[in-house]
Amino acid sequence: MRSAVNRDAPVDSVPLLAAGLSPAALPSIPTTGDLSRLQKKLRRQVSHAIHDFGMIEDGDRVMVCVSGGKDSYTLLDILLELQKVAPIKFEIVAVNLDQKQPDYPEDILPDYLSARGVPHYILEKDTYSIVKRLTPEGKTFCAVCSRLRRGSLYGFAEEIGATKVALGHHRDDLLATFFLNLFHGGSIKSMPPKLLSDDGRNMVIRPLAYVEEKDIIQYAQLREFPIIPCNLCGSQENLQRAKINQMLREWDQQYPQRLASIFSALQNVAPSQLADRELFDFEALQVSRSDMVDAETLKNRLDVLNITLA
Repeated sequence: MRSAVNRDAPVDSVPLLAAGLSPAALPSIPTTGDLSRLQKKLRRQVSHAIHDFGMIEDGDRVMVCVSGGKDSYTLLDILLELQKVAPIKFEIVAVNLDQKQPDYPEDILPDYLSARGVPHYILEKDTYSIVKRLTPEGKTFCAVCSRLRRGSLYGFAEEIGATKVALGHHRDDLLATFFLNLFHGGSIKSMPPKLLSDDGRNMVIRPLAYVEEKDIIQYAQLREFPIIPCNLCGSQENLQRAKINQMLREWDQQYPQRLASIFSALQNVAPSQLADRELFDFEALQVSRSDMVDAETLKNRLDVLNITLA
């Protein structure tokens, strides 16, 4: 495990390329109107998610999982901005899990995090070879990879005293998971914005739960994050999630409000209008007619249709 903390680097300096650039040599952050407007939008959405689900509390130590992809860079960047103005005090620690994939650029993230002055750890675990060994030919890596990754990160969160584990899943990830379970799992469930781990030892939060992927893509381009391509999870052509994501993109192009409506539905569930007997006690339903009126009174009511059959 490698760790590095650089508190002297200017927070406003952001490396735009790969390793090797000193903080002094880094270009300044773009100040275009598009970036400013988009950053305000993302800050507002993340703030609302944190407030709505009680994600971060005063005194928390938030472990932000940074993979080098657009989502985790955006998550870290917005949380750092909110940390400056939040009415509460919380600590941010970035953690990257180096899974030892071939051709993985080991210096990009440490250099970026050091230049931002972000306390961070690089956790080295050779999960790549384990995933390759345990996954049959032609099968996707996700099941094994996600379990190994979660186990490593959750265990490390306890080691460093993190009270929250922040992941970079966004609104469209939540929707894709919903449809994956609907189409292939026979269940109605998604990724919750806040989750207690199975063993009850870690609280997982997803502050980007209200953020659309297309906004993250644009933000990452404007901020010129040093993106590290993934050649493990998410890179296989036969992933059902990739097909679902394509479906969501097509819907968003043809029907701009459809995804927002579906996400709103996930926040407005009516168990009595579904068919889950564990979720709602249908057998306990009882008719209540304690205030019944007699037949003669009903005949005189204007809202009652009186039909006399011959």
